[in-house]
This record gives sequence, structure tokens and C-alpha cells, in this order.
Amino acid sequence: MDYLNPTVVTFVFYIIVMVCIGLYAYKKTTDFSDYILGGRSLGSFVTALSAGASDMSGWLLMGLPGAIYLSGLSESWIAIGLIIGAWINWFLVAGRLRVHTEIQGNALTLPDYFTSRFGDKKKILRIISAMVILVFFAIYCASGMVAGARLFESIFGLSYTTALWLSALATISYVCIGGFLAISWTDTFQAGLMIFALLLAPIMTYLALGDTTSATQLIETARPHASNLFTGISGIAIISSMAWGLGYFGQPHILIRFMAADSVRSIPAARRIGMAWMILCLGGAVAVGYVGIAYFHVHPELAAVVKANPETVFMEVTKLLFNPWIAGVILAAILAAVMSTLSAQLLVCSTTLTEDLYKAFLRKNASQNELVWVGRLMVLAISVLAIVIAMNPASKVLGLVAYAWAGFGAAFGPLVILSLMWKRMTLNGALVGMIVGAVTVIAWKNCMGDLGLYEIVPGFILSFISIIVVSLMDKEPTQDVIERFESAENIYNREMQDMKN
Repeated sequence: MDYLNPTVVTFVFYIIVMVCIGLYAYKKTTDFSDYILGGRSLGSFVTALSAGASDMSGWLLMGLPGAIYLSGLSESWIAIGLIIGAWINWFLVAGRLRVHTEIQGNALTLPDYFTSRFGDKKKILRIISAMVILVFFAIYCASGMVAGARLFESIFGLSYTTALWLSALATISYVCIGGFLAISWTDTFQAGLMIFALLLAPIMTYLALGDTTSATQLIETARPHASNLFTGISGIAIISSMAWGLGYFGQPHILIRFMAADSVRSIPAARRIGMAWMILCLGGAVAVGYVGIAYFHVHPELAAVVKANPETVFMEVTKLLFNPWIAGVILAAILAAVMSTLSAQLLVCSTTLTEDLYKAFLRKNASQNELVWVGRLMVLAISVLAIVIAMNPASKVLGLVAYAWAGFGAAFGPLVILSLMWKRMTLNGALVGMIVGAVTVIAWKNCMGDLGLYEIVPGFILSFISIIVVSLMDKEPTQDVIERFESAENIYNREMQDMKN
């Protein structure tokens, strides 16, 4: 491997820049609130792009293009479901969550918010929600580790194990150093890099093929009916793919971006920016896999790597068609997708362990400096666990993401929505709904997976129903819980009305 070739040099330079941003953020991090939430100081632009980048992990440039390359446009139902779910999340949840978490004791984490929202003096809800976060984020973080390892393996010609440790080190370094501010600033930069890569790669692949007619014919020859959204896919499969959109309401690493916005007034502009970015990125990812079918059909001698692992289609197209210097920048976009999501997940795990367990139960009077350093140690601990899970070279990025996404969507999605929209919801309803959602996902995945229905569907539905039924059977929330809810709602409605005027 020539470590001085332009692709490698550009790629390594990118990693160095990210670490330098982490060092700069280190100087701006003065207390634990800065470390985990950036002092609630993010404007519309950073809120939008950091939320988008932390959402679109390595699956965007690996898992999704690979699925499209293998099966055609029928796999794009996932993208359609995600766009719908993300828009509803921005519209219904983002602004309300920003206000409610501040009114509810200036909550810094989701377990912290749940505890205050329902007056959970015994902190049972805090413990259970923290455990759900740790279980599913360990799996989610592993997906990022796998994606990063595949990238380093491809660029540097390393063994999978060595690539896994090196790619993990690249992300761990700036999360430990700079915390939330480093993640948000790097995410903004990385979001720009991702959209640049995803728009440019399919265009270059298309130009290498010729006109639209020949490209379409080649695709149909290589994968009959690949251009049809409905061919080769059942109704249950379409529902399962669209159901990915339900996951947005319960993803802690995305929701925390809403909590960190400088004001609820920043949310509408952030929604427009974030949705435009998301639609372009998802469209580019689908296009890479789709046009890649034709390209590797024309060049079967170059298709060995992609045939062995379709999730490498974006990387292979980039290395084959671009100038090495440009290729280094575009391949860095994959690392950007991996690092942005993985870093956000590691930080959420760290803050859960630190704020919701260590501080809440072990060191209630811990200093801010102590909490920051405990948070950094927790990042290392979760990273090691995720690396252990990702050690299997046969791991698939999309499969790991799907399981964790469903877990969070079902356990937290209905809980978040109803906690922001329904003042009659009770502590017991929240607790039962969260447990039912998480257990249903795990049970369905392991016992009913052969049915083909994505586990988030039964998990989300049963969790939603459980919350409503148990809350209505339970006695009404205490007056102080209702007053805090109404106070937050009044502030949110007043802010919305002022913006309209």
C-alpha cells in the first residue's frame, strides 16, 4: 500500500482536521452542560446539519447504495419513509422538545427529561430509559464501527481488525476531547462533505455510461425490473421499509440536537435546511446504487469487490472514476457519515452513564470538572464494548442499524410524542409503554423475524396503545406535573404565534 498516494494523503488530512476541531472545542467546554449539550447555543444552520449528519450514518453511503445495487429501486421505500418521518419529527417534536426540556428542570438528557416530566421521585423511569439507551446504542455504535472498519480496510489495505481499531480511534479522539461542541461543529462540516460526495458520485458514474437510454437499458439487462418500485417487493416489505420513518421520534442522538437549539424560534428555519439536505443526500445515495448497477455490468472485470459485498459500491465507484485527490475527499465523506453518527451516539451513551447513573445515584454533588472527565472515560468504555460487538467481519451495517433504530423508535417514540402532546399521560403509562416497546422489538426480532415485518411496527403500535391504556386506568398526574406541562405548552404556543405575526 502506497501511503503517500493522493487519496490516502487527503483522507488522513481530513482526520487531522477533525481532531483539531475537537481540540478547539476543548477550550470552549467549561462545564458538563457544555460537554453534553453545548450550552443550548446552536443556531438554525448548525442545528439542522448536525441533526442530519448525526442521523445519516455509514448506512447512507454504504448500506442504502448497497441495497439499491443489489435489489433495485424497490429498496428506496426506506428513503421515502425516512423523509416523511423526519419532516413530522421536525414539525411536531423539535420545537416542543426544546421548550419542554428547559421547563422540565433544564433537562440535559432524555432520561432526565422523562424523570422531571412525570415527577419520577423514585427514578425508576430514569434507570429503565438509561438501560434501554445503553443496550441499543451499543448495537448502534457497533454499526458505525463496522462501517468505519470497511472504509479503512478498503483505503489502506488493512486487516478488518486493525482497520476497526484505527477507525474507532479517529472518532473517539475528538469526542473525548471536545464533547458536544466538537461533534456539532464537525457534523456541520461533515454534512457539507456528504452532500458534495452524494451529488457528485452518481453524476460521474452516469457520465461514464453515456446517455439515459443506454443507462436504463443496461440496468434492466443487469437487474430486470430494477427500475420498478413495486416489483419483487411485497406489501409487508413496503410497510416495513416505510416504517423506518417511525424511528425518528425516539432517536436520542437526533432529539438531543433539538434540545440544544438556542431557541424554539430557530426550529422552523432548521427544519427547512435539514429537510432539503436530507432529500438531496438520500436521492444521491439511491442514485449511486442504481447507476452502479449499469456501471459494473459494463465493467464486470471491476465488479469482484462489489459482488462480494454490495455495501462497497459507493467506495468502488469513487476509487475508479475520480482523480485520486478528489477520491480522497469523497471517501472522507463516508468517514464523515460514520464519525458524525458514531460520535453523537458515543456522547449520548456517555452522558447517560454520567448524568443519569453516576451523578444521580453515586455522586450527587460531583463537580462539573469531575463530570466532564467521567463522561470522557465513559466514551472510552462504550467504545470498547461497541468494538467487541463489531469484531465479526461478517457484520452488515444496515442490519445492525435496523435493529437499534427499531429499539429506540418503539421504546422512546410513542413516549416522546405523547409526553409532549398529552398532559394526561402518567408515569406508569410512560414506564409500561417504554418497556413494552423495547421488549416487543427484541422478541419480534428473535421469534417472529420470519414473517418479514420490521419489528418497529408492532413495537411502536403496542407501546403507543400501552401508554394510553395504562394512563387512562391510572390516577391523574399530580397538579405540579400538569402545571409544568401547561407552562411549557403556553410558552411554545406563544413563541409560534409571535413568529407568525
